[in-house]
Amino acid sequence: MDNNRISEEEKMENIELYDAANNMMLEARDSVGVQRFGLMSNFAWYDDPKRMAFHFSRYKFVSKMLAGKKNVLEIGCADAFGTRLVVQEVKQLTAIDIEPSFIADVNDRMCDKWAFRALTHDILSGPIPNEKFDGIYSLDVLEHINEEYEDRFMQSIVDSLSNEGAVIIGMPSLESQQYASPASKMGHVNCKSGDNLKHFLEKYFHQVFLFSMNDEVVHTGYHRMAHYLIGLCCMKKMAG
Repeated sequence: MDNNRISEEEKMENIELYDAANNMMLEARDSVGVQRFGLMSNFAWYDDPKRMAFHFSRYKFVSKMLAGKKNVLEIGCADAFGTRLVVQEVKQLTAIDIEPSFIADVNDRMCDKWAFRALTHDILSGPIPNEKFDGIYSLDVLEHINEEYEDRFMQSIVDSLSNEGAVIIGMPSLESQQYASPASKMGHVNCKSGDNLKHFLEKYFHQVFLFSMNDEVVHTGYHRMAHYLIGLCCMKKMAG
């Protein structure tokens, strides 16, 4: 159910738009309400708005790489503000985060048109029971996980993935951290260079394709000059 619908008394009165084509905006406001920022996106919009461009570009990349997937999992969704871009392209999506307050905020803002399942779950405790996904992605999570737990993190992802599925892992590069703002690098304990990220992911997948990213541009350029790294992984290695 849409929880953003505004009451009659909250509607702005006497609005006149010169172009009749813009009336659809008023109709949307009156029928579904004004869509709200989430907890994290609200802070980004207030603190450093350009970060929203980078954020959406990463989610757009994921949405295009996983387009057509039947059952997709996002790990570490935070306020899931960018998740809607992936919902546009896949059949079904589940988003999880370790923070109950984030998930409560996500569900409070859930829109019928772009509905998905949002759950509180710690992937370090293991996969979501009795489910397999043909697409999994995790953006800006691995750098927050201590190196001693990174294999547990990836094993839970592999155990959640169907044999034919694909995984996308995105994280800030190690080289970028000297330029990162205090807010951006807060909690970063495990950033990696491009080579190290690729080698780490190759422990679990036969094929790993590494992309670089600077601001909102995803490319295949020299990874040591990249601010952000994205690993696209497929053909998971079976245990044993």
